[in-house]
Amino acid sequence: MVKVTVDGIVVDVPPGSNVLQACEAAGKEVPRFCYHERLSVAGNCRMCLVEIEKAPPKPFASCAYPVNEGMVVHTDTPMVKAGRAGVMEFLLINHPLDCPICDQGGECDLQDQAVGYGRDSSRYTEAKRAVKDKDLGPLVKTVMTRCIQCTRCIRFSAEIAGTPELGATARGETMEVGTYVEMALTSELSGNLIDICPVGALTSKPYAFVARSWELKKTDSIDVLDAVGTNIRIDARGPEVLRVLPRLNEDVNEEWLADKGRFAIDGLKRRRLDSVWVKRDGKLQKAAWTDAFAAIDARLKGVAGERIGAIAGDLADAESMLALKELMVSLGSANIDCRVDGAAIDSTRRDFYTFNTSIAGIEEADAILIVGSNPRREAPLVNARILKRRRASRLPIAVIASPADLTYATDNLGDSPDVLASLIDGSHPFAATLKAASKPMIIVGQGALRRADGAAVLAACWQIAAAVGALSDAWHGFNMLHTAAARVGALDLGFVPGNGAKDVAAMMGGGVAAQWLLGADSLDTARTGADTFVIYQGHHGDAGAARADVILPGAAYTEKDGTYVNTEGRVQRGQLAIYPPGEAREDWKILRAFSGYTGKPLPYDTIEALRARLEVVNPVFARLDILPRFGCTDTSGPSAMGGIVGNGKFVDAVPNYYQTDPISRASPTMAACTATYVAPLQAAAE
Repeated sequence: MVKVTVDGIVVDVPPGSNVLQACEAAGKEVPRFCYHERLSVAGNCRMCLVEIEKAPPKPFASCAYPVNEGMVVHTDTPMVKAGRAGVMEFLLINHPLDCPICDQGGECDLQDQAVGYGRDSSRYTEAKRAVKDKDLGPLVKTVMTRCIQCTRCIRFSAEIAGTPELGATARGETMEVGTYVEMALTSELSGNLIDICPVGALTSKPYAFVARSWELKKTDSIDVLDAVGTNIRIDARGPEVLRVLPRLNEDVNEEWLADKGRFAIDGLKRRRLDSVWVKRDGKLQKAAWTDAFAAIDARLKGVAGERIGAIAGDLADAESMLALKELMVSLGSANIDCRVDGAAIDSTRRDFYTFNTSIAGIEEADAILIVGSNPRREAPLVNARILKRRRASRLPIAVIASPADLTYATDNLGDSPDVLASLIDGSHPFAATLKAASKPMIIVGQGALRRADGAAVLAACWQIAAAVGALSDAWHGFNMLHTAAARVGALDLGFVPGNGAKDVAAMMGGGVAAQWLLGADSLDTARTGADTFVIYQGHHGDAGAARADVILPGAAYTEKDGTYVNTEGRVQRGQLAIYPPGEAREDWKILRAFSGYTGKPLPYDTIEALRARLEVVNPVFARLDILPRFGCTDTSGPSAMGGIVGNGKFVDAVPNYYQTDPISRASPTMAACTATYVAPLQAAAE
């Protein structure tokens, strides 16, 4: 450690730290615009000036000056104050007086630091320059006259997102930040540019002129539009969610948020189910809750348990899935399934279906094999972690999947599972690379498991992990990357068919007389038996509701308290930010009310009692926000060991990143993204 004195306070900082970090360690505030903890140092803005003893008598940019043993730093001398005031004066020469209409108002670093460190007047009277705004696509709005050229956006695009599309052209007074050629940003993380921009040059296009920050009620929650479990803050005004921002969680999302989780929220108020519907004479009609319960009860009476089934969708919370499972038990049915996409997942052991290395553990890996997955589409923040590790160590990464630009260099081993056998027996060159690594990782995506030979592919990937030393007491290198927020929690609850019971395919093929769909919208409803009685419980009029005989309006993730388990097995909880619209209710309450109507009430009346029951069913639900790291002491593989692997090509699990669930499919912003990014590619492919 290096000993540094800052304003009389002695601190120890790691070697290689800069002076600004030493000042922060001493609890001293140093203003900055260009410096960001997760980006490379640029030293552009010169706002972080300090004075250093035994150095030339001038202010130094603390972000770009390394610490030395015994260094003495002053952050509040007259020279420092005058230097910062001068820098602020220069920054404001060309900055427009947009504060009354700027969406950054109230959250603007330039506003705050101008008040804290700037002068009360300017000595410059020249005309301000104007810069043409750039069209960066449907998500990010630009007012480039406000840009102070801190280059945070440029560094973020290249270093975090892995899409170096932004840059600076020209120099001095004519310098502009933008894309080198006119184009929309292609990154799935582009919304983070809004957060890191210290002024109002980059703001949210869908949120433009909607609200001020002090008008919003802020609620901590969890993003459920992918399986990463990103920590978010929901900003609402009245009955409407207006904005979603990321919360800091170093182990999951750091401080970033994927674009779908940030911008798809306008789908929460469109195509909503806010009334109860019952089909009468072949036509859905509005009804009361008691009428719906009576229709369901009448239809289920006399039906054997093996002729009743339930399917949990991709956005369901753990509380509602447990209530539905125990309702099915009371009806004598074991026909339950959460694998809406038909993925061959072995739920007999937790490490068969979780991301065992953990998301943060990616930064320890020294070789990675990705099978049947496109992390950039399926989990952009996991992909960003892989890029971060790749930039730090240049580790080898191989992919067996459809060719794709993952934002980092990879070795493409093909797009079919033919190569798995040679990786198992060690004859493939990349097998030697994995064996030579001290912490190799295998990442298995849902595209590898949705095939007819999915179980055999899963078993083969486990065999590779065992053969290359990825399974040890200190390191568990086998990882499954999920795409659905509900999937791991459902598997933890055992929401899979019992012995001899029907799975999704059997239920959809007419194997049941009555089918309860809990937000299950990714099904091919045309396969449902013509005589099957369908109860749809959900929050959007999507595919599941189109086939329903009874519709029970549920609550979206922003409208209820819910427990979710992310792809790595981390248990987290979202909170109610706004109330459900109309007659919609929280899903577990609907199931509890129906069970009471049938005379077989579920044994919980409060969410606290239900969560206590969750912990009884599986103790992992008691480990809230805690993810212990486990090695692998039992290398015996999934039950399908020895299955035959086919040779068909892997198909992407997420062909369109922007529309994967009922919320994003109802979102006009996500529709605009699809038209901008996906439709041209599909047209070119045809």
